[in-house]
Amino acid sequence: MAPYLFVSPFFLIFAVFGLFPLLYTAWVSMHDWSLLSGNEGFVGLGNYRDLATDSQFWRALVNTMGIFVIATIPQLVLATLLAQALNHGLRARTFWRMSVLVPNVTSVAAVGIIFSLIFARDFGIVNWMLDSVGIGAIDWQAHRWSSWLAISVMVDWRWTGYNALILLAALQSVPKELYEAARIDGASAWRQFWSITVPMLRPTLVFVTIVATIGGVQLFTEPLLFGSGVNAIAGGTTGQYQTVAMYLVQEAFTGQRFGYAATIAWVLFLLIGLVSAINLLLLRRIRSAD
Repeated sequence: MAPYLFVSPFFLIFAVFGLFPLLYTAWVSMHDWSLLSGNEGFVGLGNYRDLATDSQFWRALVNTMGIFVIATIPQLVLATLLAQALNHGLRARTFWRMSVLVPNVTSVAAVGIIFSLIFARDFGIVNWMLDSVGIGAIDWQAHRWSSWLAISVMVDWRWTGYNALILLAALQSVPKELYEAARIDGASAWRQFWSITVPMLRPTLVFVTIVATIGGVQLFTEPLLFGSGVNAIAGGTTGQYQTVAMYLVQEAFTGQRFGYAATIAWVLFLLIGLVSAINLLLLRRIRSAD
């Protein structure tokens, strides 16, 4: 009983401090609240009804989910393959393992500036490479799909190595005897990967997928730095790459609508929970090593 008596107060404190912001946000979302004039009255579910018919919110939601899918799936696939490669007998293994973490420790502001230059319309290196193979230059910020792709590359460059190191740590705990027995039975490297590596990595894959989902659905910094000028928080001239998190900040600090911003925050929280649950159900279909 002693461990439970010791842990319970800390768990209670954590639960209180964890739930209080959510409950307070829900309370604010039911009020017409402005930064300048303060609380102007209780509106109930009025903000939620307005959000359901807000075309700008739905556009931001589509942008968020589009960038999330384009960025997260390649990120996790590349991280798994990279972890598998780093787990083999490479020369200077410590150097390569530390190198994949360099993008993650780089300032996100520097990443945004560099990739904005890489995907620049007139002098970017990507358009220079496209011109060299006969493909015309692309205005990456002007169109929805091109901006989604550019932002996804930024996200993948920054987080693939981080996830690869987490998966590598899990690979280190896989018994070598399993691979040796599989080789004796004549299993190919691809068969070993699907029959041994992936099932043994399932718990870690669940963790990195949930973390990537939380970060991807509330994506804010990369698309904000990808833009420029007065349209940065708006996600371009037509909101072609504005995410839900960016729309939340725009409504709170530019529109001075704190109650409406709190409504967006609550919907964003529920969206993260829903997408995480869907990903968890999909990952549970992977055969476990148990």
